[in-house]
Amino acid sequence: MRILGIDPGLQTTGFGVIDVDGHRLAYVASGTIRTTGIALGDLPGRLKLLFDGISEVASRYQPDTSAVEIVFVNVNPQSTLLLGQARGAALTALVNAGLPVAEYTALQMKKAMTGHGRAAKSQIQEMVRRLLQLPGLPGTDAADALGLAITHAHAGAAMSKMAEVTQLQRRQHAVYKGGRVY
Repeated sequence: MRILGIDPGLQTTGFGVIDVDGHRLAYVASGTIRTTGIALGDLPGRLKLLFDGISEVASRYQPDTSAVEIVFVNVNPQSTLLLGQARGAALTALVNAGLPVAEYTALQMKKAMTGHGRAAKSQIQEMVRRLLQLPGLPGTDAADALGLAITHAHAGAAMSKMAEVTQLQRRQHAVYKGGRVY
């Protein structure tokens, strides 16, 4: 299975592609999509560049699924809104490419990668390098994107099973209570 990880950002969006075969992880590609060449005030232009860039990555590497970082709330609400719009462009590009999208918080990814939810960027870079047997450290945005893909590779199956169990429990509960099945 091929997984595309996306670390959304309005100025720099990281992407990482890995192949998963059982417990084996293999690096395919990673990089960044930068919008710094477009004027700061041209938000629609930046969002289009992100959409087009992610669409191109999805088309080139043909992933089976994707994982995207969930936006956290900043102290500055304006920054949070802008990041949310960048994330929206990324999600739209992935859905437009027909990809299922899994979402993880930075805390979940860091905990999955290092065992500690408050890990530094350098720790994520080092774990990605080790797990994918890379010759050097990936850039911070690419490392986060690869970390999301790795997190999904490890957690995706478990999350799917948990969702199935939860769905079954909902059905049983609804039948038991005489309610509708949802």
